[in-house]
Parts: sequence; structure tokens; C-alpha cells
Amino acid sequence: MDPTRIFAIISWVLLPTVMLGGYSLLSLLVRANPWLTPKRLATFRAGHAHAGALLVLSLLYYTYLAQTSFSSTVKLIACFVYVLGALAQSGGFFIDMLVEKRGRLSFGYLMTTLGALLLASSILLLAYGLAVLPVSN
Repeated sequence: MDPTRIFAIISWVLLPTVMLGGYSLLSLLVRANPWLTPKRLATFRAGHAHAGALLVLSLLYYTYLAQTSFSSTVKLIACFVYVLGALAQSGGFFIDMLVEKRGRLSFGYLMTTLGALLLASSILLLAYGLAVLPVSN
């Protein structure tokens, strides 16, 4: 089976988990929680929003990646790089929420930056495949 199809199926299955994350955010907001500082709430929202947006965008990414003439191995690597980037990007916010170190770079910030670099490289690879390589049918 084509790697882009496998990863698209995984994304569709994971979509309800992001919806459940929204529900958990709502239940955190409803209850009075002294641990939930304004910074923690903001980073939770940012992590959840990035996870949802990147998950939905992954479906578009896989659709276009399937149209390139990359080999199955390159498509598989591109899918893994995108997923790792999305996990690191959104996960970094959650790690930052738990650690909450002020005034210096946190591990969560570094994870978010790494995620952005991975996402950018996977997107540039896709753009190369669409622009330069002949499109497969």
C-alpha cells in the first residue's frame, strides 16, 4: 500500500483525539484550577491548535505527495518527517506548559523550533516534487 494512503488513514483516525483534546481544554476551563496559570493555559491552547491544524493540513500534504513521482521510500521518509515535525511542533508547547521555565530557553521551545524545521523541510521536499519532477498518474 502507498505510504501516503497509510498516513492519511492514520491522520483520519487521529482526528477524534484532537477533538478530545478540545474537550479536555473545555473541562479545564470550566473547573477552577490553581495550577492552570495564564501562561499554561496559553501554551495548552497553542499546542492544541497547532496539533489540530497540522493534522488537518497533513491530509492535504499526503494528497499532494501522492501526486509526485517520488519513490515509495522517499514518500515514506517525507511522511515520517512531516509527522515528526507536527508532533515536535505541537508537543513542544505541551512540554513548555509542564516545565514553565521563565527567562531562558526551555526544552519545549527547542522542540517547537525543531518541529518547525522538520515541517519546513518536508514541505520544501513536497514543493520540489511538485515543481521539478514529472507528475505521476
